[in-house]
Amino acid sequence: MSNRTVHDGPGFGKLFQIPAPPPPPPTDPNAPVELLVWCWDPNFNVFAMREAEKIYKRDHPNVSLDVQDITEIEQKLLTALAANDTSTLPDIILMQDNSIQKFVTNFPGAFLPVNGKVDISKFAQFKLDVGNVNGRNYGVPFDNGATAFFLRRDFVEQAGLRVSDFNDITWDRMIELGRIVKEKTGLPLFSFVAGGGDIVQLQLHGAGTWVFDAEGKPYIKDNPVVREIIRVYKALMDSGILLEVPDWNSYIGTMNKSLSVGTIQGCWIIGSITLATDQSGKWAMVNTPRFANIPTATNYASQGGSGWLVMAHSRKADRAFDFLDKTFAGSVEFYQTILPPSGAIGTWLPAMEAAVYTEPQPFFGGQKIYEDLMIFASKVPQVKFGLYNYEARDAVQRAMLAVYQGGNIDPALATAQQEVEFLMNQ
Repeated sequence: MSNRTVHDGPGFGKLFQIPAPPPPPPTDPNAPVELLVWCWDPNFNVFAMREAEKIYKRDHPNVSLDVQDITEIEQKLLTALAANDTSTLPDIILMQDNSIQKFVTNFPGAFLPVNGKVDISKFAQFKLDVGNVNGRNYGVPFDNGATAFFLRRDFVEQAGLRVSDFNDITWDRMIELGRIVKEKTGLPLFSFVAGGGDIVQLQLHGAGTWVFDAEGKPYIKDNPVVREIIRVYKALMDSGILLEVPDWNSYIGTMNKSLSVGTIQGCWIIGSITLATDQSGKWAMVNTPRFANIPTATNYASQGGSGWLVMAHSRKADRAFDFLDKTFAGSVEFYQTILPPSGAIGTWLPAMEAAVYTEPQPFFGGQKIYEDLMIFASKVPQVKFGLYNYEARDAVQRAMLAVYQGGNIDPALATAQQEVEFLMNQ
């Protein structure tokens, strides 16, 4: 599940009531039905939804899906809901884990709870928690977003190193190794979208903390992990081993066109990495670097992760729920089908026992990456997301950039916290 940048605009901070539509009139159960679905990333979420459609149509040939690839999906949703206009919205929408509670809370009545409609009892509990609002669940979980460092084995060996040198290391050690790789190959060690926030979120998660405390208050100014993020970011940029690019397509190009040695990202990036079929056998995977100076820091994190929501305005909600129940919440075959091409590691527990999870992957030199990723996912620290994740992330990024450009860290972080507190009090 690629994690796209979103910026929350006007509308959040206030409550909007979206009235539910009247029940749909009785219809012929065999009449043609088309469900409109919004998601993003053609190599991951769009692909998965179309594979789910194939399985569902075996027993429901009258049902089809119109799956639309929407890049700025949350911004488009926000604009419509803030205007109380649901006429263009889909029946099913994909939403990132750390956004579900915020949208459901700020737009009561816009989404339908899945309880009693979809069997969610067999999903990992941490995935159910992110979609729980006031005791009701609003998301049908999908991928878990376990992160890893995906890197080119051939470039690493060209630098006189081994892939294993990058496993279980700190960010500081990674910088040391990255300098060696750049000196020997001329390539930066990894890439990110500039201003995208992925690195901030995965570093926070890996350290077992977030930018909100247990009461949901901003935890930025005095957060030692945020200070380490800023220190490490400056070191990464100063060393030249981090390549920042302007947009998502450029980011994918850094991997597919051999412009960087690799990337640190959620496992959903596998679907994009493997587009470069000429690179088969050259890739490898290790776990995520950790902070050396944070006692709670681990080599495991999650970046992204998402769930499917059914919108209350839909006149086909029952069909939408049944579709999700029979596929994402009910088909081992579905998860076996989507895993190799996309890297979609689901959180529906029965699928985890499928043989495909332990098969060697030729693209990654025969490494059993999915078995490894299952282990990674089991070690990801649990954190409590807030309702203003993107605002807080963007505030931290502005502070990070200010410090990198020569500013003092204390006033930069104080300003970041004040910005988030102001937005939350609107």
